[in-house]
Order: sequence, then structure tokens, then C-alpha cells
Amino acid sequence: MTHDEIKNKVTKIFRDILDDETIVLHDNTTANDIEGWDSLSHISILYAIEKDFNIKFILIEVKQLKKAGDLFDLIKSKTP
Repeated sequence: MTHDEIKNKVTKIFRDILDDETIVLHDNTTANDIEGWDSLSHISILYAIEKDFNIKFILIEVKQLKKAGDLFDLIKSKTP
């Protein structure tokens, strides 16, 4: 799966969870850039990503995420 395919799939998850079709994720996007992306929605987003990509995150990985690009890279490292 390419970086852009992952980004597009994750963007759809963000839009669904946060109920905002205008969300556009970039590698440098952070929670401060998206209204509604708080700690509770973050858990929902990560859970949806795990289900959609059929992967599992561990706490240390999640703690190291600082921006959307980090999340895309982590997903890429866990998918074939």
C-alpha cells in the first residue's frame, strides 16, 4: 500500500469519526490543526484504523505519534 493510499484511507476515517467532510490530512497535520481531534476522538480514530487496516498498535508507538505523517508511516510499517 502506498503512502497516498494510506493517507486517503486514514483521511476517510478522520472524516467519518469527526463528522467533517472538509478534513484534508497532510504529513505535517497535528491535532491542533483539526477541530474535534481531541484525546477521546484520537482513541476512536486509532481503533477504526486498527480495524480498517487489520493491524494493532502498541502504547509506545501511539505515544511517539506527533503528526499525521508519523501515523501514515507507522501504518505502512505494519501493512504488507
